[in-house]
Amino acid sequence: MDLQDQLKNLFPDHTPEPTDDNTAKADAIWMQDDPIICKYEKRKGKPITILEGYTGAQEDFKQLAKNIKKKLSVGGSFKDDKIIIQGDYRVEIMDILKAKGFKVKRVGG
Repeated sequence: MDLQDQLKNLFPDHTPEPTDDNTAKADAIWMQDDPIICKYEKRKGKPITILEGYTGAQEDFKQLAKNIKKKLSVGGSFKDDKIIIQGDYRVEIMDILKAKGFKVKRVGG
């Protein structure tokens, strides 16, 4: 007996409403024509990876930063329309962004 059958037993008069795929729309991030620039710097002797050049909504860019930090299990921040990731993760970040459908340009080294 699956969950739907159990719910029908508990609530026999209830008819489920058809569901839309709003979750796919909520996770959708605006794609752009220009590439996102992925560059490497050292600040105070520590390596960082900077992503800049996104022209969409700021909330989408913040969500993208959150997803990248979560997948890589690293710290970082979002400042001045730039994503700053602690460490040199250019290759991994570029793979993540390409999998999402972004164009990425590597700058420096």
